[in-house]
Amino acid sequence: MVSDNKLAVLAILLIQATTLLPFASAYEDTCQPFPEIYSDGTELCEVMWGGAFEVVDDENAGYTMWFFDHENNPNDAVTRTLFGGNTTTADVDTCHLDYLHKDIPSPEGDGMTECHPWKNKACCDKTNVPDVQTIKEAYGEGYEWDRCGPMSQACERFFVMEACLYECEPSAGLFRKYKDNQDEDVEGFNKWQIEKMPIKKSFCNAWYDACRTDYFCGKGDYFECQEYYAKNKKEEELSLQEQELIQADKNQMKFVIGISVASVVAVLGIVLVGVFVYKEKQGTPMFSPDKAHEIS
Repeated sequence: MVSDNKLAVLAILLIQATTLLPFASAYEDTCQPFPEIYSDGTELCEVMWGGAFEVVDDENAGYTMWFFDHENNPNDAVTRTLFGGNTTTADVDTCHLDYLHKDIPSPEGDGMTECHPWKNKACCDKTNVPDVQTIKEAYGEGYEWDRCGPMSQACERFFVMEACLYECEPSAGLFRKYKDNQDEDVEGFNKWQIEKMPIKKSFCNAWYDACRTDYFCGKGDYFECQEYYAKNKKEEELSLQEQELIQADKNQMKFVIGISVASVVAVLGIVLVGVFVYKEKQGTPMFSPDKAHEIS
């Protein structure tokens, strides 16, 4: 016989195991393991972000999404190599991206802990990147990276690194897809999108390795996944509304039937009372002591 204590322990372990398993919400029916979506780190970095990054071999000039020397951002040297010190095309004293970004990079100090590599010179305000949860939810519903269930900490850290690079790195704005001198009537024009920012292959490979056992939207493209999420959510909401209308119609029909039955009963009651009264007036009541005596 298995004791009650052992059964309780087994139940707890079963609950823990099931809650740790990756799951797919109603909107994420495409969820798959990373290796089934991307063949390697290069594909992960280039496809996931819709062409924002271009992976380059480590011996070539490429940016990194994370570093530890607050006094010397290694991405500054990459910018000098790529742009030859041209301050017109390589102005890192301006934040060229325009979404939650500052106009001019400035120090954030020790209070910026989540994106701390950029605390001495950042295009982000520390109040916009205070913790993982805020960063993950910054762009609204459907843009969260864990839409297919909780991620391992190892995998999630790379999403945080990418977010910090995009929000805080001055050099990221040099790769803005649409420039200020372009016609704003161009389809898709915006001031937040980057394109083909070179990223070191070793960083992307490390990201791929960290996420091997995690799940992501099978569409692969972060922004396409959000569109799919929004589309499915809208369809689900419409379906729920339709079900509510059907249920409301059923409830209304039940109410109408109930009223109809009650009305019929009431009419029959009135008719019956009328018959009783008529019989009484005719001197032939339906119920009389004599009849009751005869029945008994």
